[in-house]
Amino acid sequence: MPLLDPKTWQSSSLSGGEYAVTEPATGDTLGTVTLAGAEDVGTAAEAARAAQTEWARLPHFVRAAVLRKAGDLFAAHAEELREWIVRESGSIPGKADFELHVAAQECYEAAALASRPAGHVLPSEAPRLSYTRRVPVGVVGVISPFNAPLILSIRSVAPALALGNAVVLKPDPRTAVCGGLSLAAVFAEAGLPEGLLHVLPGGPEVGQALVADPRVPVISFTGSTAAGRAVGEAAGRHLKRAHLELGGNSALIVLEDADIDAVISAAAWGSFFHQGQICMTTGRHLVHQSLYEEYVERLAAKADSLAVGDPHRAEVHLGPLIDAGQLGKVHGLVEASTSRGAKLAAGGTHEQLFYRPTVLAGVDDQTPAYAEEVFGPVAPVRPFTTTDEAAALAVASSYGLSLGIVTGDAARGLDLAERIPTGIVHINDQTVNDEAVAPFGGIAASGTGARFGGESNLEAFTDVRWTTVRGDVAAYPF
Repeated sequence: MPLLDPKTWQSSSLSGGEYAVTEPATGDTLGTVTLAGAEDVGTAAEAARAAQTEWARLPHFVRAAVLRKAGDLFAAHAEELREWIVRESGSIPGKADFELHVAAQECYEAAALASRPAGHVLPSEAPRLSYTRRVPVGVVGVISPFNAPLILSIRSVAPALALGNAVVLKPDPRTAVCGGLSLAAVFAEAGLPEGLLHVLPGGPEVGQALVADPRVPVISFTGSTAAGRAVGEAAGRHLKRAHLELGGNSALIVLEDADIDAVISAAAWGSFFHQGQICMTTGRHLVHQSLYEEYVERLAAKADSLAVGDPHRAEVHLGPLIDAGQLGKVHGLVEASTSRGAKLAAGGTHEQLFYRPTVLAGVDDQTPAYAEEVFGPVAPVRPFTTTDEAAALAVASSYGLSLGIVTGDAARGLDLAERIPTGIVHINDQTVNDEAVAPFGGIAASGTGARFGGESNLEAFTDVRWTTVRGDVAAYPF
């Protein structure tokens, strides 16, 4: 029996009007959803707050069972959900399978959070029991983007629920099904009590209302740095926590002792996976001068060999960009770069939303596609002569999300990594990696640090309460 029923996606309880769910590869309408309006946030937040108290009081193993069941359901409904991820977000099937795998693992890891030790017994100067206890924050607001819609929703939703919270989720309307309605369907089938998860697909006004609502003390936001700044500023005015996972322009450093036969595949994956629409995408290839010309030539040849097309109907390496707006941004940055002197070694063309994987050589600090986050399948390549220069180039960015270093000497790679502040680093790998058990997050313009995985989730979605207990009422001088 199908998990998702398009007949149920139009809700009279939401006020934002109807929205066509569109397949980027064809422009076809896959269904129609009802969007939320700003006024719907208050209703959802109130219902979530009412349901959360009882949920938090349930034994930990009850919450854990719901999360484990949800993980099983992502696997049980994988074929149906894979098709939605492929068609709605333009993902190739392998990327959709990765999202489904991570979604299940996020649920399993979240289930384990429910039974984590809740606090610590403290020493005290007074004759009393003194301890800390982690308690749910109450209602968590989650704002997720279009590029990895299932992962970037579930990695906040699952741990927040497991720790006794309710959730109001605002997915990007372009991926309202695989980033929102699919989670609601899975958790409903898993036995999550009604009122604990509210899905409100909508535009920026819905996100603004979510950040402003006093019943939502914590916001988990994943998206662009510009939008993240606005969320952080608004959250600060309302004295609430905002966990921000933002953009990146991550560097892949290829040292002179790297195996160039092995590195080209990793380098292409880092820049071209999911059409470059990944926050961790390799946005800057920094290659030792002795390898630079061969690297450009071979990366360009790899780019030219990759198939671009409809991932639902053909076996391809890259699918479409999400919409015409994203296409315009990507192509505009490529054209601006070549007009400033960058050499187009591969790509730079498109048919409809299908953008060819692109390699740019001869880039410098002023090259737009090198200096800015492209969020498209574009690989700018720049040479360096010393490790000091490589470190300086890697650091010269406002972002600090991920870093890859390829070298024949792993210890040398680790030493170089110590000089380049980022939230994530991979030695002898490219920059795009994710695991449910690992902390995830960036620094500087890439966000407010790691907030996913294990202890990071505990800190993100609970408050610490200090409690003391005496046998008799304390006596005081007056």
